[in-house]
Amino acid sequence: MLLSEYRHTLDTKGRMAMPAKLREELGKRFVITEGLDGCLFVYNMEQWQLLNTKLANLPQLSRKDARDFIRVFFAGACESECDKQGRILIPPNLRQHASLGKDVIIIGVGSRAEIWNAQKWHEYRKNIAEDVNMLAEQLADLGI
Repeated sequence: MLLSEYRHTLDTKGRMAMPAKLREELGKRFVITEGLDGCLFVYNMEQWQLLNTKLANLPQLSRKDARDFIRVFFAGACESECDKQGRILIPPNLRQHASLGKDVIIIGVGSRAEIWNAQKWHEYRKNIAEDVNMLAEQLADLGI
């Protein structure tokens, strides 16, 4: 399970160190893709295959929104692996999608990791801080 929050920096070539605990969970090869809310999603290969299966079962012939999401989600994806120093290279299109600059935050979100622009992450946390209790109550009502 991917957990915690880590501060890191991107170098001028778009490389960043992947936290050792996350590297263990992600494995040798993993997939980075455009995420939601302005971040990047990082999946280990097992989770990526599971997600691929779920997306393949969406009603693509009758739902344009399903086709649109699948196109964007897979078009932005790339397989990656850590170099000998434990760094990953984030391609320019993905850095642009997440507005990544020098300071980044990597968070573990259970089945995936997310990579955020540090300032955007702090703003996001600040904006939802008041809503967290309400969200927890709504999820409890759903039996979660």
